[in-house]
Amino acid sequence: MEFSAEQIAGILNGEIAGNPDVKVSALAKIEEGQPGSLSFLSNPKYEEHIYLTESSICIVNKTFIPSKELPSSLTLVKVDDAYSCFAKLLEVYSQINKKQPKIEEPSFVSDSAVIGEGLYLGAFAYIGDNAKIGNNVSIYPNVYIAENVEIGQGSILHPGASVYPNCKIGKNCIIHAGVIIGADGFGFAPDENGIFSKVPQIGNVIVEDDVEIGSNSTIDRATMGSTIIRKGVKIDNLCQIAHNVEIGNHSALAAQVGIAGSAKLGKHVMVGGQAGISGHLHIADGTKIVAQSGIPSSVKKADTLMGSPAIPLEDFKKSYFGFRKLPFILNKIQELDKKIKELTKKE
Repeated sequence: MEFSAEQIAGILNGEIAGNPDVKVSALAKIEEGQPGSLSFLSNPKYEEHIYLTESSICIVNKTFIPSKELPSSLTLVKVDDAYSCFAKLLEVYSQINKKQPKIEEPSFVSDSAVIGEGLYLGAFAYIGDNAKIGNNVSIYPNVYIAENVEIGQGSILHPGASVYPNCKIGKNCIIHAGVIIGADGFGFAPDENGIFSKVPQIGNVIVEDDVEIGSNSTIDRATMGSTIIRKGVKIDNLCQIAHNVEIGNHSALAAQVGIAGSAKLGKHVMVGGQAGISGHLHIADGTKIVAQSGIPSSVKKADTLMGSPAIPLEDFKKSYFGFRKLPFILNKIQELDKKIKELTKKE
């Protein structure tokens, strides 16, 4: 689909510098732009590329003043915030390319399932008994929706996602390929001989509105009650959320984060990649956890934490400086020890 500079400026409430009739049909990074493509410039670090780009249109901040001559084929659309405006265009592009309502064959929909209007259901998808699917939901091929599952309007489930029985997904959620929602939590009880018996996991998972869950992440059902992912949470690929965990509104987890059972994360918590959080603890609202950190105990006051076990970031930096000096310190100790022994012998 093509867009003219005039149309783009209209969507973004921007100003045009150049040809308002020039059209684009593709998106590209500014350094990789080709004729017919749209790019953006927000970071001054990349300004050099705008003088060489072959893109037809570039979105820039209104404060941008060229220091060199721009390509004659380039039209600028000037906006208040180039980065957020480009993101808005990506969202428009995504909506235009959203799957159109239809039910592909072969697929299975239970007679007792309640299906809203505007459903796209891909081939080999399965919708179980008493499931409730809202309006304008997109369910891609090979998705499994078990019995009694609820999915809110406008949500998207990408290929190979699975939602186990009784789980609930809110409105406008995005569930990426391979996500598993509602598999059994890791619950086992050893007997007197150390043999593990499985503890039945009879709870569910509740995913509230506007949540996005990255590919191949898993969210376990609660032993009893619910594992809860609150409104606006963003979860990256390959994350593990254990049973009875609760993640507060608008928190974000990067790839390979692991959260053990019954941990409670507050609102606006940010967790870096490969961080681990122990079970049965609380993380205060607004806490930031640096990548590869380990959290063994509750965090009562918002802070930025790093290390394993994690400590406040500034303390970690000081400790790490000392750690790097250890070889020098050890050499000094050995030298002092040698001198003390020499002095002792003389006495």
